[in-house]
Amino acid sequence: MIKYKLFCKKCNFFFDSWFASSKEYDKLKKLKHINCLNCNSLKVEKSLMAPNVVSLKKTNVSLDEKKFLRVKKKIKEYQKFIKNNFEYVGENFTYEARSIHYDKSKKSKNIYGNATAEEVAELKEEGIEGIETIPWIKENDN
Repeated sequence: MIKYKLFCKKCNFFFDSWFASSKEYDKLKKLKHINCLNCNSLKVEKSLMAPNVVSLKKTNVSLDEKKFLRVKKKIKEYQKFIKNNFEYVGENFTYEARSIHYDKSKKSKNIYGNATAEEVAELKEEGIEGIETIPWIKENDN
């Protein structure tokens, strides 16, 4: 896992985000899945960061590492709940969300899947409620 300090060029907002690797960041950036937490803009870039230097003498896990592990555990709990209670629709998420919203005869169901920040914004503009973006940890990630 790698933590980047990100910067929104549109609203000048700084925020931190975790990624599986630098390659994962590049992939998500290319797919336009990285957006500003403040204004939802896609004009987000990595900012300069000072590296964390780990001392070899240090034997205890730092507070940041403990906090990260707690958050990661909680995310995995949410993922388990979602997998057990929602239907995975993959890349068809926006289509399925619209279908459920506009076809009142269709039985409402809980779904989850993939959507870009722009697609999520469009759904919300259309008045489709209950859409949330959550971080997702792959099962093979430690």
